[in-house]
Amino acid sequence: MIEVSSHGWNISATETIILSVETNWRVLSLTAIAPITWGSGYYVTETYLPPDRPLFGAMVRALPFGLLLLAFRPTLPRGEWWWRALLLGTLNVGAFFVLIFVAAYRLPGGLAATLTATAPVMMMLLAWGLVRERPQVGSLLGAAVGFAGVALLVLRGGAVVDPLGVLASFAAVAMSSLGYILIKRWTPPVDMLTFTAWQLVAGGLVLLPVALVVEGAPPPLDLRAVGGFVYLGLIATVVANALWFQGLRQLPAAAVSLVGLLNPVAGTIVGIALAGEAFGPTQALGMAMVLVGIMAGQPAIAGRLRLRLRRPRYEPQPQPIVILTSLDSNPPSVSTTRNRLTPG
Repeated sequence: MIEVSSHGWNISATETIILSVETNWRVLSLTAIAPITWGSGYYVTETYLPPDRPLFGAMVRALPFGLLLLAFRPTLPRGEWWWRALLLGTLNVGAFFVLIFVAAYRLPGGLAATLTATAPVMMMLLAWGLVRERPQVGSLLGAAVGFAGVALLVLRGGAVVDPLGVLASFAAVAMSSLGYILIKRWTPPVDMLTFTAWQLVAGGLVLLPVALVVEGAPPPLDLRAVGGFVYLGLIATVVANALWFQGLRQLPAAAVSLVGLLNPVAGTIVGIALAGEAFGPTQALGMAMVLVGIMAGQPAIAGRLRLRLRRPRYEPQPQPIVILTSLDSNPPSVSTTRNRLTPG
């Protein structure tokens, strides 16, 4: 009889869960690039782009770069995807930018940013109703902590509350949150870059007449403005939206929505580093609360905790495999060859 050590080829359920969690963290890290680049866009907009032309700037970020991307991905929607692309482009780009413009015009910047920090809760509730992703208590608590952190980070005293500005801010959050959850509900028939191009073109076409009516003819652009638009269009719009949409497709809505709170954090860091903006203990506390809320509210964190609580006190030990050969005169008994997978 020859005794051979057993192998570890079988992957346990615990190992499968750990691998899944690690994969989710990789996707989440790529998704986080989107709100970070969006946050950096505040400095680029204020420093390099023509002043008082937010709708023109939003249209340039969407339409030309969406058409450029579509030229490299020449696939047009078919059937129901024509109206779906138009709807998603309106919700995620066109109407969203118009409403953000109204909110920014009628509200102080800190108050507008604080109101839009309600997006994680809105996305979780819509995901519960539309794609049956029930929000966990930890994720809701993380969203609450993150919201409070954003308020400390950007909100300043003496803010004047304009009802129309507040309504526009909440409407922008509701529209974009609905668009994001519809991306989870509807499986696009093309790759994510083509899918992003459809939405940018649709949203840009919605923005174009609004920008012309509200702001008039396009302003002249110098090289600094062109460079700023190139960064915002390619990095902070095409790349960022493609990564954000991919994260929505692969991750729970709670995970992606909480990562979106990195937007004001990135904007604050860029402002401190490049514009010399003030940063005191209150802002530091707010930033820490945002980061804690993002991490503590991640469903993967809750999954790891549940895994630790369910992990058995012992691990099954591999048993030897017995191979019979012609040298054996008497075969071993059944009790000798039994592979006891469960500890006695």
